Amino acid sequence: MPHKLHFKVIHASGQDDIYRASELNHHSPLTKGWQSSRFCLYPQDMVIQLEARSRLRKIQILSHQYLIPTKIEFFVGDVPDGAPLTLESARYARLGYVSLSDNEKTGYKARELKSVHVDAVGHFLKLNIHKNHVNKHNLYNQVGIIAINVIGDSLRRSYDFTDPDLLLEDNRVERDPALEGLFNKPDYISPLDDLAFDMYQDPEIAQIIRRLERKKQEAVLQERYDYAKRLKQAITELQKAGLVNHYLGEEYDYERLVGEKLGKMEVEKRQAVENEDYDKAKLKKLQMDEYRLQIYKDLNLNDLLELSGSRHPQHIDLEPVHHPVYTTPPPRLEELPPPPPPQQPRTPPRYDEWPLPRNKAVIEASEAPVDDPPPPSPLPLETKPKVSTPQTPQDKRLPKLKALNVDDELPPDPDINQEVEPMTEVDLREASTAIDIFGLGLVSKAYSKTWSYREDALTAVHHQMQQMPTGNKEEAKSMMRAAIFLVKRGIDDKVYAVFKAALNLLRMILTEFVPKHKLGKADVTNAVEKSIPNLFHKAGDTAVRNRDDAKSFVLDMASFPEVKPTQSLTHECVKPIKLTLGPRHAQSRCELVESLYQKFGLKNGLTMDNVMKFNVEGLNHNAGEVREVIERLIKLMYKNHGAPIKEYLPPDDEKTRKNTLWRQLFEYFDQVDGKPSRSDIKKLKAEEEQKKQAEIDALHKQLQQLREMNAGKAPVDASVLKNEPTKKAGPVKKKPDTTKPKSKVKTKAKDDDDVSMFTVDNICIFCGERNESFTEEGLDIHYWKNCPMLKRCTNCKQVVEIATYTDHVLNECEAKSNFSKCPRCSEAIPKPEYDQHVSEKSCNPSKSGTNHCPLCHENISAGEDGWKDHLMSRTGCKQNPRRLLALNKPAGGPVGAKAATRGRGGKAGAVRGGKK
Repeated sequence: MPHKLHFKVIHASGQDDIYRASELNHHSPLTKGWQSSRFCLYPQDMVIQLEARSRLRKIQILSHQYLIPTKIEFFVGDVPDGAPLTLESARYARLGYVSLSDNEKTGYKARELKSVHVDAVGHFLKLNIHKNHVNKHNLYNQVGIIAINVIGDSLRRSYDFTDPDLLLEDNRVERDPALEGLFNKPDYISPLDDLAFDMYQDPEIAQIIRRLERKKQEAVLQERYDYAKRLKQAITELQKAGLVNHYLGEEYDYERLVGEKLGKMEVEKRQAVENEDYDKAKLKKLQMDEYRLQIYKDLNLNDLLELSGSRHPQHIDLEPVHHPVYTTPPPRLEELPPPPPPQQPRTPPRYDEWPLPRNKAVIEASEAPVDDPPPPSPLPLETKPKVSTPQTPQDKRLPKLKALNVDDELPPDPDINQEVEPMTEVDLREASTAIDIFGLGLVSKAYSKTWSYREDALTAVHHQMQQMPTGNKEEAKSMMRAAIFLVKRGIDDKVYAVFKAALNLLRMILTEFVPKHKLGKADVTNAVEKSIPNLFHKAGDTAVRNRDDAKSFVLDMASFPEVKPTQSLTHECVKPIKLTLGPRHAQSRCELVESLYQKFGLKNGLTMDNVMKFNVEGLNHNAGEVREVIERLIKLMYKNHGAPIKEYLPPDDEKTRKNTLWRQLFEYFDQVDGKPSRSDIKKLKAEEEQKKQAEIDALHKQLQQLREMNAGKAPVDASVLKNEPTKKAGPVKKKPDTTKPKSKVKTKAKDDDDVSMFTVDNICIFCGERNESFTEEGLDIHYWKNCPMLKRCTNCKQVVEIATYTDHVLNECEAKSNFSKCPRCSEAIPKPEYDQHVSEKSCNPSKSGTNHCPLCHENISAGEDGWKDHLMSRTGCKQNPRRLLALNKPAGGPVGAKAATRGRGGKAGAVRGGKK
């Protein structure tokens, strides 16, 4: 039958210093896995060598939760006969590939297990790992693999598919036909060889389960069915006891487990060691030992495994059951708790050669009468009701070490010393003020190495401050300063429970204690300035949960009624960051400023000046993720406030735009302003030049044909005698009743070569300007930018005639619901300003028989000539910036009022070309 194949990684094109490729050689719940180097080149190659030439039947890959490759290709490598077994002599054949999900739907908390069924023979397996899926957690574009599992059959002779007995390690003799189905399953893969079994089982429990499985097979062959049933039940109970996680692909959540305590306690013990809480580590270790002994006693393990001798000593020749590779052999019970020495070999003997973990306590427990009392403090097999715990993607080992929950703490062992350790001289001097207020015992707990004491100290301060009577303001100030000192230590604490207790205490001080005792702004400002640096540091913590809680608290604190008037928090946030500040901390500061701006705008201590100075410093940071946040904030501010933002940035010129960062910002500014980008302008000019050249070529061709017709060398072609005008596709929408006369090529009797280059298409129908460059695209640019009779609507960005601008805003504009018509001056007034505008009566009233200019608010002469004179003459409208541009242009010469007013009549003068 196919079984787990032992292998060793012999080549990797890159690896992280902490997550090395050798981690893939071993399967256990604490395996860290492999990660590529930061910003590596793709694809990454990895080669594993099997113990012997094998037939591969199944390959399993457990991917990282957010360092996820897009695709993995598989190649099997074999060595030609007579060639040395080396990596260089291997020849590879491609098996195929698998694609991996980007994991966005799970919030980057699940790990995908891919199982690929193959049929190939070789000594090597090569993985070609392609580029990563991009997400916010993968800062360095890495890929990661937690574990690899290969299942197949070892080959002892030449590979031949026609040999039915090839896959049996020895050609066993015939058995009872009724039992043939137990072993004659060439494609059957045992669940104990699956990757999930080793990655989510306690190693010692996994060893015992395999031995019980072997005993069960022997019992079935010996027809001891009651014994086989007991073994099956024991295997089920052990799997529940040793399981570290419910199922593959779900982040560890302790409170959801029912009876699965052992893996949880192992993780908590390791977490306590990392936090240097050795009392808790010792307690967890003792609880684990007691739990194991209780399980062995309840299952009567010694009797199940017949350690005192089998009642059926008949030898059964079974195919060996294969097992995973562990870093060290599982410890025996009499050797617990010391770990195995480091000099032991990494590859243990086969599990069936291991002696069963035996302990005097186990034997005595199995032989004790029923009335004997149970061992002290046994762990129950059931767990407490589940409590939801926030889950965050973390780059940790499979059991998430940070996801601890103190609700499952068991009663401490009475033999363990529970006294608080004394404070050092340095600590006593540092905490002298707090000791004077809260006493040595409470402050000693705040300095204890046991995190539960530190949490208790902050909780005690919380209650003591809530119960303090009012009346003595000086005493309240002293207590507040001492409490802030302890809060600062609590915020910096590595244990999440202590950090949360510190946040709760600080919240109570600022929202309850300060108003209760009527403390002043100076005390609030001092509390904020003392604690905010610690909150900034925590907001850049490696743990996502700590970062999110710290940033959320800062945003809440900015809205506290006692903190908001002081504006001290916002001033601290917008202080320019140092370029030496780490990327994670700098990014968190920038995100805080962005969130504060989104929440308050330029209020509550945020001004254009201090925010933009903060942004300019942030743009100089060498971390790309910091600059991305700043760019996002600058774009948001420009969208809200416009041109004043540019005063804090370098000048918008060609030299500045050579820098990618500034080019992207200025192009976004142009887009917000409705201007075409420089690339669009270049493209427009190129197309315009091409059309000009095409028109010139066409005119030359017509001229040549006219000459030929005049000389009688060519027949008269009716299509030559008229020049069909091109249809306008620009932004100008003419009146339906206006049509363009077809322009004919004019010839003079005196000189046939004198052909006019101008047509009606070369004339602006609004201002009457005539220009050879007024082609289809040239007129669009003229309307959008230069025509003195037109302007862009500030609300919808459409190009509109100035004469009909007021009617457009009131009746046609997308924002017409935001305006009302003033009965005095007849102009469009924004509704928020309408009441004040009407009540002040300061506007210039419109008069009948005149036109009213929406730019300068003056009454002008009636009719089209009145508009033309007012908007285009030297003494005309002072508020029309295009008037001076038109006057300073070299005169192409208007063609008269009739042409200038063509296509405009009455109120229908809007130029609708879409937004520019």
